[in-house]
Amino acid sequence: MTADEEERLLHQAIRDAQEDGRLPCARAFQIAHDLKIPLHKIGDACNQLRIKVSRCQLGCFP
Repeated sequence: MTADEEERLLHQAIRDAQEDGRLPCARAFQIAHDLKIPLHKIGDACNQLRIKVSRCQLGCFP
């Protein structure tokens, strides 16, 4: 799988999991686990897609 295909897969997973422009933190962790990618890549992709992380398990994103 190419890097572009991986990015498209990641972006689609985030779009599918988001709720009203927000991605619950638990879902971000699950996507990272399922796709076997570092969690920071989820954050980078969310920034690109302008989707905010919500219900942060660490209290970083209210």
